[in-house]
Amino acid sequence: MEIRTQLFHGDAREVLKQLPDDSVDLIFTSPPYADQRKKTYGGIHPDEYVEWFLPISAELLRVLKPTGTFILNIKEKVVKGERSTYVIELILEMRRQGWLWTEEFIWHKKNCYPGKWPNRFRDAWERLLQFNKSRKFHMYQEAVMVPVCDWAKTRLRKLSETDLKRDESKVGSGFGKRIANWIGREKVYPTNVLHLATECSNKKHSAAFPEGLPEWFIRLFTRPGDVVLDPFMGSGTTNMVAQRLHRHSIGIDIKKEYYDMVRAELEPVKLVLFEPNESYGALGNG
Repeated sequence: MEIRTQLFHGDAREVLKQLPDDSVDLIFTSPPYADQRKKTYGGIHPDEYVEWFLPISAELLRVLKPTGTFILNIKEKVVKGERSTYVIELILEMRRQGWLWTEEFIWHKKNCYPGKWPNRFRDAWERLLQFNKSRKFHMYQEAVMVPVCDWAKTRLRKLSETDLKRDESKVGSGFGKRIANWIGREKVYPTNVLHLATECSNKKHSAAFPEGLPEWFIRLFTRPGDVVLDPFMGSGTTNMVAQRLHRHSIGIDIKKEYYDMVRAELEPVKLVLFEPNESYGALGNG
């Protein structure tokens, strides 16, 4: 199977209109946060962020398959000693737009260096919000199972009566709260907290995330041959990981510098490049 990567140089609000309905399996992206990356992306004010993003999320809702998932990496900032509320406001407006807010993951930046301000400490985590357009979506949980950790050596050695009698799951997982169900297993399902180190500054991008971040979600929500979209591709990490995992992908960025950089780093033989106003050809299995 030949894997294709399509790169677009242009404004996501306009480029997304070229993509067909129900054509993408996973959207994974980290848009510019409010009042940040002013030199690169203009720095949208928190009070204007929701209005700016909703036309984009409307197009994302259109292009996502009914069985697909949208993962939004975003984090509010502190303004004059108080947390901004634009992320909460965005979630509420996207729900009104038709999105289902199905889950929230936390990325713990395990190598975050310390810091102190008069009324807070340094952030060491970011949100990854999961949205879907239907309640039945593809999710391959076995693809992200993790080895049983050292806790099992002591926790499962001597089970209490409570551990043995706790209810089975009421959602069909077969595990529930019965600790005894995990005896003898080599792997378990992970939590919704991801412990990953931040990316170094060698990506030539001010906000590059580690490859492990999109990789975890690509494995969880897609299979080889599926289509992954990043409408704010930046340094192209999502597209590079998608290509390595044998997924088709689409990347969009308004910054020509980043478009050219990703174009040069990805395998040229698999690239389909588009400049603004060019026609689009569908990827993958439709």
